[in-house]
Amino acid sequence: MLAAVVAVAGACTSEPDDVGLLPGQTPSASPSGGTQPAAAAQHWSDPADVGKPYGTKVNGLLTFRGNPTRTYYGEGPVPRTKPAMKWRFPKSGSLCHPSTDEKGTRIWCGSGWTGQPAVFERDGRTWVVFGAYDAKIHFIDAETGERIIPDFPTGDIIKGSVTVDPDGYPLIYSGSRDNYYHVISIDQGKPVELWKLSATAVSPTKWNNDWDGAGLILDDYLFEGGENSQFQIVKLNRKYGANGKVTVSPKLVFNTPGWDSQLLKDIGDQMVSIENSVAIHGNTVYFSNSGGLVQGWDISGLKQGKKPKRVFRFWTGDDTDASVVADEEGFLYVGSEYERGTARSKSIGQMMKLDPRKPNDPLVWGVKDIRPPKSGIWGTPALYKDIVIYDTHPGDVLGIDRATGEVRWRFHLPGGETWQSPVVVDDVLLIGDCTGTMHAYDVADTHAMPQRLWSYKVGGCIESTPAMWKGTMYFGTRAGGVVALG
Repeated sequence: MLAAVVAVAGACTSEPDDVGLLPGQTPSASPSGGTQPAAAAQHWSDPADVGKPYGTKVNGLLTFRGNPTRTYYGEGPVPRTKPAMKWRFPKSGSLCHPSTDEKGTRIWCGSGWTGQPAVFERDGRTWVVFGAYDAKIHFIDAETGERIIPDFPTGDIIKGSVTVDPDGYPLIYSGSRDNYYHVISIDQGKPVELWKLSATAVSPTKWNNDWDGAGLILDDYLFEGGENSQFQIVKLNRKYGANGKVTVSPKLVFNTPGWDSQLLKDIGDQMVSIENSVAIHGNTVYFSNSGGLVQGWDISGLKQGKKPKRVFRFWTGDDTDASVVADEEGFLYVGSEYERGTARSKSIGQMMKLDPRKPNDPLVWGVKDIRPPKSGIWGTPALYKDIVIYDTHPGDVLGIDRATGEVRWRFHLPGGETWQSPVVVDDVLLIGDCTGTMHAYDVADTHAMPQRLWSYKVGGCIESTPAMWKGTMYFGTRAGGVVALG
């Protein structure tokens, strides 16, 4: 076992002490860890708010999948007939920038996997804010498609979704491949960086320095996982200065590796980055990683200075970059890729329902998508009525009975790989494909095959998740731009 506790940059970092568990096994859940009932006032994220907006102080779609449980998809009305193009940003040209990863240096254009815009109302207008592959964050008027304030440049491309401060502070939170997770103010006529967290501020790290996940802000704390393979908690200390402008004085208060020694033994490699957006249900924060390790950490005592404790462990067997989704009862829905071809992933499937209250056997059901050499699930699933909806790498879209795991319906999208996270608002499923076409389907009857309402071709593979807000949807494509359809 690795060193139990190491002090880093003022934070507390640890490797979980239960790494000797068998693959898929979990430790006993702590009563304070959110897997047992607690008074609503004590919840970091009230289970009653599943499917609802991210608080009541800011009106909008503020983070990837909208709220701490990743279960809010926006507000209608959704067009039921083919919409019109309201604007494209930029009007001409493309959002492009060179970037280097394990495949070498390439030109990246548009927006990609996880890149859902944030849409919110402020000072009498609706803002659309997003990071893109041009290495900038953009602040756009939802009606006109024009800039509200200048772009905020980062040092490299931005793959993840931004988060808007849910408590009304004029703050935007965003990661970048430039090594940093940024906190940016928007109350000075231009975006101003107030603080940034380096991917190398903690130790040990693995994989790289990118930040794909959209952070969560609750009660002045920032929760974020990184491709440095660490999970971090930051006390923001937000306030307003004497000049009336927002300030922060952040302190890294906790970090922990997203892996353990058992996982490294099981997978036989070092690919354990956290690429999803953390979810919080009750008093437990959940995340997974590229090694397939799903974890839950009890944060009930965080404000009293108590170190978070791991209360849930499950191994999917393969790369799990989709965000964990929690329902009203605390069940977890987890999508995993199929790349390593492990016996574990072949056995349990690629879409799973987990019950963290059953420590020795949390798997409720699993649905398989095993099509070598590469299949499974990249997009985050959507909960809708009594089904869970998700898409697969080969292009299938499925509706699964949440109780039984039965496949209610399945259809196929053209264009090859499908990584987008499906969105359901007003009984309408919105999902794009890699031909550059956005589709809308009527899913009001969860037992019936969805009927297509319309399709709109914008061009470029659509990997980014659409943001639906009051009659208009906003999304980017790999063709180089972000569009508004409504």
